[in-house]
Amino acid sequence: MSFSLLFQPEAEEQLAALERADKRKHRKVLSCLGKLETNPKHPVLHSHRYEALDDVDGERIWESYAENKTPAAFRVFWHYGPERGEITVVAITKHP
Repeated sequence: MSFSLLFQPEAEEQLAALERADKRKHRKVLSCLGKLETNPKHPVLHSHRYEALDDVDGERIWESYAENKTPAAFRVFWHYGPERGEITVVAITKHP
């Protein structure tokens, strides 16, 4: 099953800012989003529940890796829905 990606305004702004600031990291995030569309459980994404943000607005929040083993690696935070076959991207940020 493939998914349609929806973006919260904050995630859209973060993606646009990343495109302006760092083209290489932007490409990595786009690759992550592409894999997320086709298979949120793709092994390279290391997708897992992010319980610190869980149940924000009643949704279970997931974290996927755009980068790994990199200082300040980028992560994509998302949840399923609101409709079947949709994923909402909540944030695209550096891992602390």
